[in-house]
Amino acid sequence: MNVNKAVSSTHHSKLRVSVAGLTAIFSVVSTFYALGLYVPAIAVELVGRAVLPANTFAPGPTSGQLISATNEVSVPFVEKLPVQGFSAVLPGPKPGTFLVLSDNGYGAKANSPDYPLRFYAVEPDFASGRVFPVNVKSGGRLSQFSRQSFISLSDRRNKTDFPIVAEQNIYPGSISPSQPQGIPVAATIKSRRLLTGADFDLEAFRRVSDGTYWFGDEFGPYLLHTSANGQLLEPPIPLPNFLKLGDRPFIQSPDNPAFANLPTDQERVTAANLPRSGGFEGMALNTSGTKLYALLEKPVVSDPQRDRLLINEFDLATKRYSGKVFGYRLEDPSHAIGDFTAINDSEFIVIERDNRQGDPNNPNFSDPAQFKRLYKVDLRQQDEAGFVKKDLLVDLLNISDPQGLGGNGTVNGRFTFPFVTIEDVLPIDANTLLVINDNNYPFSAGRTPGKPDDSEFILIKLDQPLNLAASRS
Repeated sequence: MNVNKAVSSTHHSKLRVSVAGLTAIFSVVSTFYALGLYVPAIAVELVGRAVLPANTFAPGPTSGQLISATNEVSVPFVEKLPVQGFSAVLPGPKPGTFLVLSDNGYGAKANSPDYPLRFYAVEPDFASGRVFPVNVKSGGRLSQFSRQSFISLSDRRNKTDFPIVAEQNIYPGSISPSQPQGIPVAATIKSRRLLTGADFDLEAFRRVSDGTYWFGDEFGPYLLHTSANGQLLEPPIPLPNFLKLGDRPFIQSPDNPAFANLPTDQERVTAANLPRSGGFEGMALNTSGTKLYALLEKPVVSDPQRDRLLINEFDLATKRYSGKVFGYRLEDPSHAIGDFTAINDSEFIVIERDNRQGDPNNPNFSDPAQFKRLYKVDLRQQDEAGFVKKDLLVDLLNISDPQGLGGNGTVNGRFTFPFVTIEDVLPIDANTLLVINDNNYPFSAGRTPGKPDDSEFILIKLDQPLNLAASRS
């Protein structure tokens, strides 16, 4: 509002803007900022959307034997794996293609021993709105997901320093009244020493200049290093407790193998200093290709700052943590992060989200999503408490869709991305971001109540360009 113009259009004697009045206004706005209730307008636009149907499968051993049917999906999946749960994305073998990482399978260590860990190569066709499998080496389009479209992770060199599923005869936790002898481990998992969702929960990955991959895991949390074809190259690397939060030398979740012999789950939770599903959810590679920045999903249990997530710097030349730790401040302690991606050597993008799902415009959702956002952070700028500078980039629940690309996700020209977990962001160019949801197949139903979520690939045009450097990841 132009105050001078407003004054000139009214009687000066009837309109007075006092210093006290302006002070009161600024006080209210400052309070809104402090409480996280003020969200500046951001003019971002949906410029592409492609969908991979929820019920998409690839060849593999029978899986889903330790989960229950839900959202009209029957289990188990006989001799196949759902292509789902994308928790990280990288550029693919040729322009327009991408590598997408499936996480541990079905969301927990106990229910995913029959899910081999792997990543897929895909091509979202934004003209047709479809997502196609491609050859993981060449990028050539395939008619269906096949063994050419993915790379499986394995421990053929015996690098893990704890027992893995492939070394066992029956799946852990598979003995039940209906299966008194347990469920035998699939022959392919045993013979190829495939890593599974009961061994690691992979939520992030980066490709480095020598063609090898680094993965961020939640169970340890660990960093994993594999060859280009997915073979583990060295033992999992644990996270030291650099800030001395509590008395444990390492940051460890209840699913860490160190606690595997404790008799009850409650004892494992008590022994750990990180909540379950609180490990490495995001892991960025700086654009110089020299450092990894591993970001925890939840605060350390003994950290008095309950809105703080730790970012730990890892030096690729020495394959050691540098000891540098940065703080990321959550907008609310109940939130979690979904991904951590480099813009340049010092600026990064973070996905921050609440634990709700469903379009706020859809009355069929009783507890819809309220907070799904992308932030830009700068590691060069920290406050006195060590928190990095943070600026809002995108509100994923309020995206302009003037072209009508959003299908059933758009209401009155506004597109929402209301999924409980959104775990993939990648800059395509300085003005465009690719964002993908983790559909938690078959459990999440954030788009249509009672229906398993598809995997949606969206392109978002930003209102201001990023200072984007060429990335090696």
